[in-house]
Amino acid sequence: MIVQLTGEIVYKEPTYLVLNVGGIGYGIHISLYTFTQIKAVALCTLQTVWHVKSDAHILYGFYTLEEKEWWLRLISVSSIGPKTALTILSSLTPSELHKVILDKEEKSLTAIKGIGLKAAQRLILELTDQAQKLDYVAGTTVTLPQQAEMKTDRDAITALVMLGLTQKAAEKAVLTVRSAQGITPLTLEELIKSALQAT
Repeated sequence: MIVQLTGEIVYKEPTYLVLNVGGIGYGIHISLYTFTQIKAVALCTLQTVWHVKSDAHILYGFYTLEEKEWWLRLISVSSIGPKTALTILSSLTPSELHKVILDKEEKSLTAIKGIGLKAAQRLILELTDQAQKLDYVAGTTVTLPQQAEMKTDRDAITALVMLGLTQKAAEKAVLTVRSAQGITPLTLEELIKSALQAT
């Protein structure tokens, strides 16, 4: 799994760029939010997700881990695909999306291309609990679980994919377990077992 890349931007447009990493050019799909952050720089580091489908392997990139985590939450919602999730993050910053979900602002979501009323309601319904676990301070995000648990999540997703799950199914299973867990931290083994049961 490719989770982060650092390199020289050799080509960029609002929704796509090519990153030269050690002589290899990676084509990466991005949101307008990420494009805005990197459009004036030649070198950058992107948080990435290698999304595997039956007919394509697509690399998505995000300027911040915060945006990447929101993208993963969005695609865990039924009927919200990777491209639609990027469209949402092109229209709303992560902090704006957080507020929209908590305030149940359906109109802000239906104003986004491709998001109808039912999809907006589903997004709010399925993401409210996760949004409530985030604390936004001075424009940044402090997530619960913290960095150590994020690494555990990434390791669990990698293991689940190796066990035969698709990338999307693995990510959704881990998010499902995290949203249902109590205050007791989960070990990597416990997270993997619980995620397998959630599929």
